[in-house]
Amino acid sequence: MGQNHSESPNSTVVSSSAAMIDPRLHTPLKDIDKIHETFYKTFKSGKCRPLSYRRQQLYALARMCQENVDAFTDAIFNDLGKPKQEALLYEVGPIIQRAVQSAERLEEWARPEKVTDVPDWQKPWAPTVYRAPKGPVLVIAPWNYPFILSLQPLYAAISAGCPAVVKPSEFAPTYAALLAELLPKYLDSSAYAIVNGAVPETSKLLDLKWAHILYTGNGRVGRIVAAAAAKHLTPVSLELGGKSPCFVDAASTDLRVAARRILYGKCANAGQTCVAPDYILIARDAQDALVDALKQVIAERYPQGILSSDSYGRVVNAAHFNRLQNMLSRTKARVVIGGETDPERLKMAPTVLVDVTADDSVMEDEIFGPILPIVPVADLDEVIEFINERDHPLALYAFTENAEVKQRLIDETLSGSLVFNDTFDQLAVDEVPFCGVGESGYGPQVLKHGFDTFTHYRSSEDVPLAIEPYLGARYAPYTPEKTEVLTAVSVRQPIPSA
Repeated sequence: MGQNHSESPNSTVVSSSAAMIDPRLHTPLKDIDKIHETFYKTFKSGKCRPLSYRRQQLYALARMCQENVDAFTDAIFNDLGKPKQEALLYEVGPIIQRAVQSAERLEEWARPEKVTDVPDWQKPWAPTVYRAPKGPVLVIAPWNYPFILSLQPLYAAISAGCPAVVKPSEFAPTYAALLAELLPKYLDSSAYAIVNGAVPETSKLLDLKWAHILYTGNGRVGRIVAAAAAKHLTPVSLELGGKSPCFVDAASTDLRVAARRILYGKCANAGQTCVAPDYILIARDAQDALVDALKQVIAERYPQGILSSDSYGRVVNAAHFNRLQNMLSRTKARVVIGGETDPERLKMAPTVLVDVTADDSVMEDEIFGPILPIVPVADLDEVIEFINERDHPLALYAFTENAEVKQRLIDETLSGSLVFNDTFDQLAVDEVPFCGVGESGYGPQVLKHGFDTFTHYRSSEDVPLAIEPYLGARYAPYTPEKTEVLTAVSVRQPIPSA
């Protein structure tokens, strides 16, 4: 659920007002080499492989989160102004729960799989798939959900039996410093470490060979990470984001409910969420009715004014605040809700625009903030065409009770996830994978899916020596008779016409 537009391994342009981690707390570059060397030694020793070790580390991670919950939520508030309920509900709570669940399900996940659906003549080979740890992994996390997006890959690496280095964002400095302080008190320092810093430290990490790299952020930086990994043929998972559309089928949905749920996803973390609804598609004649519903919901949730509400966060730093302001200054659409700002506190009210066109400033890039454009459309055909003309989004939302509409969106569009009649909370469903497609990223996360990401599925056969007399036909010298015996089943099998 992350993004970090101004954070990049090769970026040197950072707002002077953007809070960053104290350079005195940066990890020395020479120490990064030592950590890397140590982790490979640890992995080769087999220390991380026993399930008992993994379970102990997972429980230790959960205890770290639970015993320091106030310190973590205070740090997140200091960095992002994120309300405590959001930090607990969307970040700290899920990590505690999922780390414990992972510990309890290790045997199930790691158990070798006996493959029985094979031809009878191959069954004596005992084909098996083993779950093998890939090796030391690197996690590069963003600032917008700094806790869950740094520790979710970490519990996955632990469960898979992999050492891991986590690089938190320098734009969540209080959290990054706290994590670096606490993690060694709970987890094995020969296998798990925090590397803090900015461009030099991230670049140094990317110069090294890892068994897997998981990066959460934007596509521009994702390409840099993928290119660096390619030098070592390192597999990569990218959780990127993009412009997630939200279609409102006014003919078959309750606009009031749609407004409540759209604003739930848009206002969380002041819109700085990679799966936030980026823009709305709705029939032109229903646009005003939806605006009315959005106004009512905002008035109900923030009766004293949203900029002074303790239930609403802020923009992370001045650079992002100015980016959003610039986007609004160039729009040709009408602002019908919001527009209020408090630059000193980096507060921006949810701002709804109507009659937005495809070439408007707010449609150029992922908004990643509390701006909500409404794009009027003629019909479902135009909705599908509009979505398909753009990069595959991380999420596609649709408010509709029409089964035919749902099926067409399933069949005729592609996105990381497809959610009907809600926004944002698909991330709460532990048993489904969270990942993008194409420009929105690749590589699944969450519980078993995270375990799988850092696990090599290693195939194995054990061919009995006793069956040697039956294998003679495969050996040279080749003869027509041997060829017929070995290929008749495949080459001569009947093929249906349809």
